[in-house]
Amino acid sequence: MEKPPASFLRWLRGDAGTRWGHDPEHFDPVTVGETVDALSGPVFGPRGWFRVEVKGIERVPESPVMLVSNHSGGTIIPDAWGFLWSWYRHFGTGRPLHASGHELIFANDRLGRWFTRRGVLQANPAIGHEVLARRGRDLLVMPGGDRDTWRPYSRRYQVEFAGRTGYARLALQARVPIVPVANAGAHETLVVLTDGHRFARAVGLHAVARAAVFPVHLSLPWGLAVGPWPHIPIPTTLRYRLGEPIAVPAEVADGAEVTDEMVRAHDARVRAAVQGLLDDLREGR
Repeated sequence: MEKPPASFLRWLRGDAGTRWGHDPEHFDPVTVGETVDALSGPVFGPRGWFRVEVKGIERVPESPVMLVSNHSGGTIIPDAWGFLWSWYRHFGTGRPLHASGHELIFANDRLGRWFTRRGVLQANPAIGHEVLARRGRDLLVMPGGDRDTWRPYSRRYQVEFAGRTGYARLALQARVPIVPVANAGAHETLVVLTDGHRFARAVGLHAVARAAVFPVHLSLPWGLAVGPWPHIPIPTTLRYRLGEPIAVPAEVADGAEVTDEMVRAHDARVRAAVQGLLDDLREGR
């Protein structure tokens, strides 16, 4: 069941949110190809603002697959952009990868159309099931959302899914394997001092803007910034590791009902796999 939008987002987006981010068929391979070409060189690449290093992408099985990753780099999410760029450089636009995004980016027609044509969809179980089970396409999920992408710099090598397990239930219900993905580097573009989760909870920010954080960070051009302001990232290397696919457990594959216990166990497997890959990145392995 789709959650009603938070009050601020409902006011901001008007009816734009009902038009964009719902239909996978809005994906435009020509537009995606042009975007990848435009980002190649000045933004991503050996001489780009971000150097990109990807290992293990050959482990991704045939569609449909759910890719589950940690999330880093504040509001501008360079980790997601770098991974999507790498995906299309490897697989081409004939294999769409739909990324789940916060409803804020569908707040108006211009933004909503821009992201939807590039395959980004609203983070919603029904939409995810449509992508995986009905369309047979791949889905990128970063379950930690704002809690993960704004985790403090001191915890940049720790996975923070914040107890969110809906992705695991979706993968089990759709009967698709999960490929664990870890990324490092995006959290080097700023220094998050605190995610401000307690403050955000105290003032009810989730009900207003579907946000669980109100971070404090050192970043350009602000210096010391309070709030999830976008920043100018310093050049860095975005490193990605993809692990072995995690298959649907046999008892679920046989058609059994997905229970809460199965979801918790699957979530634990995935989190451990992503954390293991992140440990490898920390150690330079």
